[in-house]
This record gives sequence, C-alpha cells and structure tokens, in this order.
Amino acid sequence: MTTFTNLTRGAEIGSNSYLLDLDGTRVVLDAGMHPKREGMEATPNYKLIGGADPDTIFVTHAHLDHLGTLPMLQDAYPGAEVNMTEGTALIADAMLHNSVNVMTSKRTQEGIVEYPLFSHKDVETAARSWMHRPYNTPFRTGHNGDVLATLHDAGHILGSCGVELETAEGKTIFYTGDVQFEDQTLIGGASFPTSGIDVLIMECTHGDTQRDPEYNRRKEMLRFAEAIRSTLENDGAVLIPVFALGKSQELLCEIGRFKEQGLIPDVPVFFGGLSTKITQIYDKLADRTPRRDPGYRLRETVEIHGLPKQAAAPLVPSPGNIYLVSSGMMSEHTISNALARTVMTHPNDAILFVGYSDPESPAGRIKAANTGEPVSLREKGGGQLYTLRSRIECFDFSGHATRDALVDYACRLNPGTILLVHGDPGAMESMRRMLSDRLPSARIIIPEPGIPYTI
Repeated sequence: MTTFTNLTRGAEIGSNSYLLDLDGTRVVLDAGMHPKREGMEATPNYKLIGGADPDTIFVTHAHLDHLGTLPMLQDAYPGAEVNMTEGTALIADAMLHNSVNVMTSKRTQEGIVEYPLFSHKDVETAARSWMHRPYNTPFRTGHNGDVLATLHDAGHILGSCGVELETAEGKTIFYTGDVQFEDQTLIGGASFPTSGIDVLIMECTHGDTQRDPEYNRRKEMLRFAEAIRSTLENDGAVLIPVFALGKSQELLCEIGRFKEQGLIPDVPVFFGGLSTKITQIYDKLADRTPRRDPGYRLRETVEIHGLPKQAAAPLVPSPGNIYLVSSGMMSEHTISNALARTVMTHPNDAILFVGYSDPESPAGRIKAANTGEPVSLREKGGGQLYTLRSRIECFDFSGHATRDALVDYACRLNPGTILLVHGDPGAMESMRRMLSDRLPSARIIIPEPGIPYTI
C-alpha cells in the first residue's frame, strides 16, 4: 500500500514537507521552514512521521521553505539517506548557515528563545551525508533499494528538481517541487516526464492567478529597463528588492545585458550579502549545471559594488545608482528595508518590485500605498512612518509556472491521482476545480495536514 501524509502545520505555502510510504519504504519530500511563522511553529510536524524511521529524504531545491529544517530532520533520523542535486547541496550549505545567523539575531532582537533551532555545527554535520545526484540518472534508494528514483530539472532555480519514484510494484509517483516551465534569463525551463506517471504531487503557487494573455517576458524586461533608465536619467536612485537566491542572479544578468545593449546607463550596481555568496556558487557551477548560456559567469561579466555592513556605516543610497539587494519582502533588519527608508521618501527615486510580496510585509504595504501616504517598514507595523513619494512599479519575473501551464502539464500526464500542495487554500481549490473539469476520471486531492491518504 502507498500512502501520502502532509507534514505541514497548515494547508498553505510554508514549511513544505511530505511523507510517502511506498509499500514499506518511507520517503520524506522536502524539509521546509515557514517564512511567516517563528520558532517551532515554523517547522513541519515531524511527529507525524511516527515510530518507523524514514529511509530516504529528497530536497528539491534550496529555498528555505523547502530546506530550512533539514538539519533538524537529519538529527532526528540520522540513518536516512539524503538526496539532492549538486547545485542544491552547495547552495543549501550557504542558506542554512545564513539561517543560523538570522535565527540567532532574532533571539536577541525579538526574544524568540527557541532560536536558533540548530547550530553551525549541526549544518556541517548534516552536510557531510548529503548525496549529490545528477539529473536524469536513475538510482536505487530505500532500505532494500526497492524504489527507483530519478531527479528531473525543474527550471525554478539552480539545482532545482522534481522527484520521480517507481515502486517495486511498478507504481510511479512524481513530485514537481517548485517548477517553472518557461525559460528564465539564466535557467531554462523544466524538463519533466511527459507520460507514465500514476500519481502527481504538484505545486499550486499561482493556482488562483490568471496571467495577462498579452504577457511576454521580453516585453516585460524592456519595460523594466525603461523604468531603470528613466529613473537614473531623472537623477534618481533605483532600489530593486530581491530574494538572495534565484531572482538576484537572474536580474543581475539582465542588468548587465541592459548595459551592453545600451538600454540603461553604465552606472554602479550595488549588490551584496548572501546574494554574493549564492552568485559565487552559480559561477562555480557554470560549466556543469543546466543553463541557457553554459559557462556564463556573472561576476566576470557584470561589474558589481559591495555595500558596507549596516553596523559599519549607514546605508544611504545615492542618486544615479542601482541597488539590487535583499530581502524581496523588505523584512526588518535587511538591506532593502534600510535603503527604503530614504528611497521611498524621494520623488525622483524608484522602488521596482520584481516578484511576490506578502501583503503584510513591508514590501506589501509599500505596494498597496498611494503617493503621499505614510507607511510602516516594521514587520508587524507601527513604529516610525515614512511618507511614500517615490515611483513604485511591479514586474512579473516569477520563477513559478503559471496556473494554465500547471494544469496543461497535469492533463498531458493524465495521472490517476493528483495531490495539490504548496499553495494558499484559494489557489489549490481553483486548481482542483480546473483539473476536475478537464480530468473528470482523476482523483484530485487537497491533502489536509496529518491525514494519511491511500494513493
């Protein structure tokens, strides 16, 4: 019998982790940390794994909502094999060490006594047992090697993968992880199985969003370049809040190409912190990971300038510069949050958003504000207010597949069972309705946390 259990604490995007019992071989898919919760509430409910230890763990990519509690999971089940791509492994090491630093700071600044949930030494210990698996190369896993696993390029970020599993009885399960079917700037679109899948476990990030049918990525990039150019020519500073992993590298590449093509002036690009470490890994793997321009190295091609540490000097933006900095949500105590205090109050400056922002985050509040309105840049609101006077624009450069692309992929596979995960409730319900209409014979499940589903 094959069962699926959602280990998250809520049916939403967050601490992604799922348990498969494949006729006695127990597999955990991802080990995430919830980006909007703190302490143990940010972790999956690993107690649901029960008394029998997992045989193997798969990590689909190195964003913390899929990776952030891996050292805890490994500490609880040290005998489990841990599988991921080489790209994910190298990035995961940097991301987890940075997470320790963030949690340690939160313990001091916010009094979260549970933090850090693990130490730098725990990360070092965990990393020693990670197995680097290449794409499209089947391997045996499980206590008797009775499950055949294959990792497929997911097109989301460097190293991202979907996981295909085949049981001894011949049942095939495919977990997409986070997927993008369209080409991005550096990373090409996903290369996924197109047939032979019995059970599909699929993300639903954009499940309730209809993209403009006129959307074209190249046109969107040109609109982005024009916003940068016009701001700089108006003696303004450009602040681009980005996630350190994935979006930073994609847009750094685009900005470099904008300069080469004469679309924007050749001005300094300030870039730093965790984004720099991740970019070094992208460059290190330039010759041996899938990408649209093999061998392309960002740091050899795009001139970037470092930022001073916030404790060493105040972060004061200057007109005529581009600041491509984290965090994408403008969380407190990040570079983008510190710079926004000045940028958002200057009419000549611009804040250009290039991805999703939680409505309750500082970035979300800036997006929702009208010119002249006061905005709080604190995580929970309150504190000093800053009057919004700068230019605000939003662009769609998502690393996630659109709703229609996800539905089309599921229909092409035509599996008997589809489990919908990694989406807000409305997104998953929207996907369920669309899939039920197009695949009336399929069993469509939105798995509630903690309930084993026989699949």
